[in-house]
Amino acid sequence: MGWLAAGDTYEVALVDGRVVARRASATSPDAQEGRQERTLPTEIRDRPEVLELQRFGEWLDRHAADCAAQVGNWMVSSLPVPTGLLGRVWPDEAWQAALRDIVVVGDGPDEVGLLRDADASGALRVVNLDGETVRLTPRTVTMPHPVLLPDLEELRAFAAELGVVQGVEQLHRATWRKPDETNPAADRVTEFAGSEYRSWFHLSSRATSLGYRILGSSVVDRIRDAGRIFTATVGMSDPYTEDKAWTGDLSWSDEDGGRRLPLSEVGPVAWSEGMRMAAALHAGRTVSTDGAE
Repeated sequence: MGWLAAGDTYEVALVDGRVVARRASATSPDAQEGRQERTLPTEIRDRPEVLELQRFGEWLDRHAADCAAQVGNWMVSSLPVPTGLLGRVWPDEAWQAALRDIVVVGDGPDEVGLLRDADASGALRVVNLDGETVRLTPRTVTMPHPVLLPDLEELRAFAAELGVVQGVEQLHRATWRKPDETNPAADRVTEFAGSEYRSWFHLSSRATSLGYRILGSSVVDRIRDAGRIFTATVGMSDPYTEDKAWTGDLSWSDEDGGRRLPLSEVGPVAWSEGMRMAAALHAGRTVSTDGAE
């Protein structure tokens, strides 16, 4: 984006999401021409050009966050995404930042790689595990949740070797694998229960900052797993009867949250995401200065 005149003395531009100013070339000595000001001069802060750029920067930030959230939803849900759609959005820098180097899977087990390009025809360029750039033309691809990737450790090592930094956390997303055998009567996980917070408001603030919802006295997350919707729930203590707050057990229910499910019915993605939520709430607990919980 180029520089815009802001009055007779300054020019402004949007740089890394921030409005910056420099002396206009017509009014600057050659030695100072083009030198960027350290702060936005007071005299131009309320000019229309500056305010419009600030609003545009805010819109770009929201757009980038929306793109990342959509790609994250495709990934967590392992939903099929039309390759034609990827080709249409790829020229947008925000979409590209969210999509670049995400692991995609095409029609066959060998059609796996890090996404590097998508064109208008729906053809994708990916880097496979052999380090080769190949062209894929499936009608749709999935961006699997990492717990579903059979070669996850190999993909992590390969990405590290290439210096890959994903715009949407996939390969290095924290995962938990469901035990091969569970008690048929068990319907909850107690591993992260009892995490203490200074108040109910601190606990609820921690939950919402992580992207989870508060529903009554619970923290909840709705998860799509193999076409089925699960609701993962972590209990919370009553805000009206206790000064402090504690997390409760983790459980899963069906789509409407009405029937608590036995652990044997919980899918691998729902299990991993529920455990991730409970672990994140546990990590934010109050810890005393001497290190004791």
